[in-house]
Amino acid sequence: MKKGQKIVIIDYGMGNIGSIVNMFKYLGIDALVSSDKEIISSADKLILPGVGNFDRAVENINSLNLDDTIKEMALVKKVPFLGICLGMQLMCKESEEGKLVGLSLVDAVVKKFNFPKDSNLKVPHMGWDYVDIQKESTIMNDLDNRSKFYFVHSYFVSCEDVSDVLTYTTYGKEFVSSFEKDNIIGVQFHPEKSHRYGISLFKNFINK
Repeated sequence: MKKGQKIVIIDYGMGNIGSIVNMFKYLGIDALVSSDKEIISSADKLILPGVGNFDRAVENINSLNLDDTIKEMALVKKVPFLGICLGMQLMCKESEEGKLVGLSLVDAVVKKFNFPKDSNLKVPHMGWDYVDIQKESTIMNDLDNRSKFYFVHSYFVSCEDVSDVLTYTTYGKEFVSSFEKDNIIGVQFHPEKSHRYGISLFKNFINK
């Protein structure tokens, strides 16, 4: 990690931010938690966490007037930007969970798991699962297809551009469990709850 690097976790009122902060403390890094546009605009790296409803999250971001700031940092300044779970979904254009427009940082949409009643597959998809890495990426250094991450989600991302897909995971069907487009990374799983695999991913993000 570069000396003096500022990592900011965007606080828009949703998500288990404490777990992410604790993970960074474990790594010896004091990440800032903020909803202040000036602090977010001064970040060297950004994290967008999230747990909950898509439309409510969009409303919270918009009510804090953070949407334009987030887009500028991601698309213009191109700072490394990590979205986690709902944070990943918010980076997409839209979601079947709601009617509002997402941040549209990547060409992707969010869909709901829909399985036949006799499939015995429960929604949400919850628990540990493998990721199938699709391309080389520094965020996946020291990780491979035997790496397992912790998932809790009822909706999944579908990328329009296959080249954006970083990993797939299979739960009844193959879905995008992470994407990477330039500086923008989204992970459907929770690295802050994924023990050594999550630690590796956060270390890679810090050093990106």
